[in-house]
Amino acid sequence: MTPNPAAGPTQASAQAHAPASDAKTARAALQLPYTHVRDVFVDGEWTPALGTGSNPVTDPATGETWGSVPDGTAGDVDRAVASARRAFGGWARLAPSERAACLRRIADEVEKRAEELALTNTRENGSPVAESRGAAANAAGILRYFASLAGYLEAEDVRPFPLGGGESVVRRDPLGVCALIAPWNFPINLVVIKLAPALLAGCTVVIKPASPTPLSIRLIVDAVAAAGVPAGVVNLVTGSGRLGDHLVRHPGVDKVAFTGSTPVGRKIAAACGELLRPVTLELGGKSSAIVLPDADLDAMSSVLVRSCMRNTGQTCYISTRILAPASRYAEVVERVTATIAAGKQGDPLDPQTVFGPVATAAQFRSVMGYVESGHAEGARATTGGRAARLGNGLEEGSFIEPTVFADVTPGMRISREEIFGPVISILKYGGVDDAVALANNTEFGLGGLVFGQDPDAALAVADRVDSGSVGINFFASNHAAPFGGRHDSGLGTEYGIEGLNAYLAYKSIHRR
Repeated sequence: MTPNPAAGPTQASAQAHAPASDAKTARAALQLPYTHVRDVFVDGEWTPALGTGSNPVTDPATGETWGSVPDGTAGDVDRAVASARRAFGGWARLAPSERAACLRRIADEVEKRAEELALTNTRENGSPVAESRGAAANAAGILRYFASLAGYLEAEDVRPFPLGGGESVVRRDPLGVCALIAPWNFPINLVVIKLAPALLAGCTVVIKPASPTPLSIRLIVDAVAAAGVPAGVVNLVTGSGRLGDHLVRHPGVDKVAFTGSTPVGRKIAAACGELLRPVTLELGGKSSAIVLPDADLDAMSSVLVRSCMRNTGQTCYISTRILAPASRYAEVVERVTATIAAGKQGDPLDPQTVFGPVATAAQFRSVMGYVESGHAEGARATTGGRAARLGNGLEEGSFIEPTVFADVTPGMRISREEIFGPVISILKYGGVDDAVALANNTEFGLGGLVFGQDPDAALAVADRVDSGSVGINFFASNHAAPFGGRHDSGLGTEYGIEGLNAYLAYKSIHRR
């Protein structure tokens, strides 16, 4: 299905702000570029999928099924991989600066589609539009950052033998065809952070989005086509986890990049280990925010939602465990509770909404299971702690009240396991050594925070946290710095020059 030419960004934006009697009426007024589609993107064009099955796309705010995509077959994957394989030679032979120019054009095209991207994303997974409206700019920034690294690939790298007698010319070659598999929580940027370095490196790709969020990524593919990227360099298939498994194991795939849950990541790692296939895995997290005794709680409150409950708690790196000193525990509990309780929950298409629904019915059941376990194990809900019952067309939505649990102990499930929903746990510590031990008492190692007014003391604590990233008084991803997990949070890194290197193979040519 081709985009609806009547639904340009200006009209879509006006519709999103138009007054409506309820949420369903507001959605009925939207004219999004893609709804029910029957094609995949192979060899530079939208082409009918081979199978007849389809997967529904459901709005988690209303429970309505509003779109569908093909439930792809092994044949669709075979076609996509073959297309990427055919395109690889020509794309890899282009100078890195030529590929960088393509990335910049893609960035421009993505920004043209910003509003349609935001609204489609919000309808797919319930991300508040205040969040999803940043996706296009962030994706464009990622593309432009990696385009800036073309000089790194073009620079001559000659290394003398340490004892003399010769030198080595080091070549950086693209790995080949890459399978890019993304999750549903940030369906645009968690594809682009793989796509941008792969394309700059000279790789070709097959993208497989998560089943709940298959429509917004089509706008990125449209941007790729509009930017003049050669046919076959970027391909898109949609379908279930079964399709992803076929893609991971496909003999024509040279590298896999996956973001998602740790259990699925283990299976992909096992498959790639068996095949000796390079893999990058960005998986789950259970990060902690250490509130030092001198922390400025006003400053903490100003970044709390973004750092600890971003995207209704459906963010891998956020610090959903807050570790508070015993001397200020009641004060921290009061401040966190007030901050979370003040965030508006409601229709994610409302720009004032802070907390939307959880993304799927299955995720709703999972998160509610954790909420119930918190109650059962003796934690105290200081706000929330129940399913949310909203009206105005949102009665069937997957809403859970943003929840803060106090009196949490390290052994509780809500303290140990990734919840991936709007739930924060607050634990008490004695001294700083105790806080660091609590922060590191987890199988994960993805994010983390230290709140404190003494920058040297805060940095010293951050250095002791066993995690791939730690923020001091705020958390944000830096396109130029590596981002990756330790332990059960994954393998390898994304972002930075390290993220580009993940798509390269090295060759040393020795000469006298």
